[in-house]
Amino acid sequence: MIKHPQELSIQDFSYDLPDHRIARYPLAERDQSKLLVYREGIIQEDLYANLADHLPANSLLAFNNTKVVEARLLFEKPNGSKIEIFCLEPHESYGDITSAMLQKGKVLWKCLVGGAKKWKEGTLIAQIKRSDSARLALTARKVEQLTDAYLIELSWDDPHLSFAELLHIAGVIPLPPYLNRQAEETDQERYQTIYAKHDGSVAAPTAGLHFTDSLFDKLSKKNISHAFITLHVGAGTFKPVKSETMQHHEMHAEFIDVTAVFIQTLLQQLTDPVIAVGTTSLRTLESLYWLGVKTILYPAISPESLTLTQWEAYSLADKHISTADALNALLSWLQQHHTDRLITRTQIIIAPGYVFRVVKGLVTNFHQPQSTLLLLVAAITGNNWRNIYQYALDHDFRFLSYGDGSLLWL
Repeated sequence: MIKHPQELSIQDFSYDLPDHRIARYPLAERDQSKLLVYREGIIQEDLYANLADHLPANSLLAFNNTKVVEARLLFEKPNGSKIEIFCLEPHESYGDITSAMLQKGKVLWKCLVGGAKKWKEGTLIAQIKRSDSARLALTARKVEQLTDAYLIELSWDDPHLSFAELLHIAGVIPLPPYLNRQAEETDQERYQTIYAKHDGSVAAPTAGLHFTDSLFDKLSKKNISHAFITLHVGAGTFKPVKSETMQHHEMHAEFIDVTAVFIQTLLQQLTDPVIAVGTTSLRTLESLYWLGVKTILYPAISPESLTLTQWEAYSLADKHISTADALNALLSWLQQHHTDRLITRTQIIIAPGYVFRVVKGLVTNFHQPQSTLLLLVAAITGNNWRNIYQYALDHDFRFLSYGDGSLLWL
């Protein structure tokens, strides 16, 4: 009998990851990374450049087109002590990340503060040199201490600059902590997918880092189509699981932004495989099903209430609503609310015991031991995740964000 995911012990999802197997830098060519292909217990090895050879014609690849923002802001106090502000997510008053990113002059943001003990009171001011040699003054003021972060008011003295533009000028790309190095100039390009479009993430959707124009051409020639959703990746993606069982782990919530056209594309695709490129894309695709279920169960549900919490996918699993019915209901709900975009939050956790409603496969990197991302991989592959990861370790695959990846079939 399969356990409810709440009962899973994170200790059961451990493996030994030697430090030298973590890829500190990307390969020179994005699509030359190795690709492990897993299907029905069989493991093959290839390159990302040949991905089309492993996908049937008429498949749909779903990509996350979020863009990593330069979320690390560095300040220096008059006494020389340094304080880092890491911008996590906007204050809830903005409704969504895009609106917050477009704010001019000042913004309220939930932040981590490195060196917070050195910042007892008052404001921090950084003088930023712009490319036109002019100076930009950036000010930070603590508004409130939250449970696990601070609410910070950031303001700048150019009223024409949006917050997104301010970050591009003043901020630093936030590399994952396990890379254990400072961001370099090359990371500005390589820690972004080539199709990144919408500012808002503090971590890249790394499965997409391997895709090139040449690879997209190969996919197109085989009639493999692609479409885009947006999930803004939060720092919670690196949040370690500290509880013994998953019941006591709080999954991070993230903003998703999906068009009605994309949902219509999904509906037309249900007879052919949908493959998620990255765990963020997968979580978004599966969330759409459950959000559709909620519009069927609660027809009068408001936009503010149409979100997905951590365990709802499991508590609603006995409703037996088809994927087509759920997606059609979601489209109808959007029409009723006179909008062609769904902007909301998902907190879905996908772990062994989860039954997939939308996707048939996943393209993803190799993830950290005892992480919610590894739980998601195990939800697709069952206990074979151990064989997959052992094969990768035995055959010199590179791990984590800048590493190699896999195509995993349900």
